[in-house]
Amino acid sequence: MKTRFAVWSLVLGALSTQAAWAAMSAQDEAKAAEAKAKAAWSTKVAAYQLCAAQDKVAEQYRARMKAAGKDAPEPVATPACSDPGPFAYVPAQPPQAREGSGAHSPAETASQPPSSAQPDNAGKPLAK
Repeated sequence: MKTRFAVWSLVLGALSTQAAWAAMSAQDEAKAAEAKAKAAWSTKVAAYQLCAAQDKVAEQYRARMKAAGKDAPEPVATPACSDPGPFAYVPAQPPQAREGSGAHSPAETASQPPSSAQPDNAGKPLAK
């Protein structure tokens, strides 16, 4: 009796440990996804700040050239700097279960049988 209890307690302990590891890995994946999104946002912020700094330097250069009485070159047309805004992370939704997706269910309840006594070519001229 004691050995059965010991065996079952080991089995249950292993299963609960496995479930705990699975729960931890899901949390780690969620944290990793958020960190990846934050890194992408940080890259966009850095690009925006670089763009704004380049525009400022170019404007100062043109102003100094005009103050010195020289012709400043025409600015090159570039896309406007776009501010990425504050960081906002929306976690991805897990895939919907098959039962909830409606993929296995018909769109509506059938109102007539799938086949009829009338053949498919009824009312069509015969091929010659």
